[in-house]
Amino acid sequence: MKFRSLLIIALAPVLASAQAITPNFTITGKIGNLNKPAKIYIDYMADGKGASDSCELVNGAFKFSGNVEGIASSRMTLSREGMRDKEIYGTKGLGDVIYVSFGKENISINSADSLYNAKWTGSKVYNELRAYEKVVGPPVMTVHHNANVTINRITPEQQKDTVYTNALYKTLDKQVQALRKSRGENMLTFAKANPNSFFALQGLSELVGGYSMKSEEILPVFNKLNQELRLSYTGQGLYKMLNASTVAAIGAVAPNFTQKDVNGKAVSLSDYKGKYVLVEFWASWCAPCRAESPNLLKQYAAYKDKGFEILGVSVDNDKTKWVEAIKKDGLTWTQVSDLKGWESDARKVYGNSGVPANFLISPDGKIVGAHLVGEKLNKKLEELLAK
Repeated sequence: MKFRSLLIIALAPVLASAQAITPNFTITGKIGNLNKPAKIYIDYMADGKGASDSCELVNGAFKFSGNVEGIASSRMTLSREGMRDKEIYGTKGLGDVIYVSFGKENISINSADSLYNAKWTGSKVYNELRAYEKVVGPPVMTVHHNANVTINRITPEQQKDTVYTNALYKTLDKQVQALRKSRGENMLTFAKANPNSFFALQGLSELVGGYSMKSEEILPVFNKLNQELRLSYTGQGLYKMLNASTVAAIGAVAPNFTQKDVNGKAVSLSDYKGKYVLVEFWASWCAPCRAESPNLLKQYAAYKDKGFEILGVSVDNDKTKWVEAIKKDGLTWTQVSDLKGWESDARKVYGNSGVPANFLISPDGKIVGAHLVGEKLNKKLEELLAK
């Protein structure tokens, strides 16, 4: 099983209610014959309410139960060492991590070797998601996972070979961009044909901010979804993002924001008035973000003396991992974060639903480009700054 619920690139788990309530979902599984210290972790959220749980494996078996309203988006992690963060953020790519959706149902998960390859049965939501992904294509998370694994297999000798690493990063970036392009077109097609599907709503949510598609193209499709979906927590969140995307549209005045850099100094976008500045949203755990780093470094070196700056805005919530990624990638421009993860105030203002995402701001403070990656960024900067 390789899929993800794309609305939930970063979760904000909270403690589940202590009240004695009869569970309305169960997830029972068996992964090989794993035992302690191996653990399964789950973080899930539905209608704005989230919870976290973990379970030690006994001869490979585990069980979760709880309560959700509507359809839950979740992240499940299997750690053979009982260390969740090592699997999510560690040196082995994204580890054994899956992003799943489920409802009020009894689900069975089975695999001989890993959570990533597990087979799901008993879930109507799973079947709906499979139908959705037959139309839109594989989840971007699959490419993220494979990209991280590839990057982390680079030997110290290969890291010194800039020709090799630049070519590798460029190849990985092309794979991600090709998938994003086809997936974006297909998500819109699915939403138009399936106005009663929760995954139509999920697909539109992914499109907002994370793609070059304008909110004006998405809003008419959103308005044709059934009323229950539009008035749901997710639907109302999407409606707000559509409005935010209009605020951060090409030609609009860039919304100002202030966040702290790695040393705790407050930095505002308005500090860059008079220069072209690329507001680059990223995260330490985002493989495509990291894959774009060599190109950003190249463009920064070429144009920083011609009035070009980059302002990195991280949606991390762990400062140590954020700073480590900056150092490892050799990023020399200013980096800021409020360390709120996906609840980043700047991300909300700009309405991007995924990372990487960026906005190019002109010297007079207007947005002149968005979601410029790879050659798109290079051509835009050459157009504006090459003299």
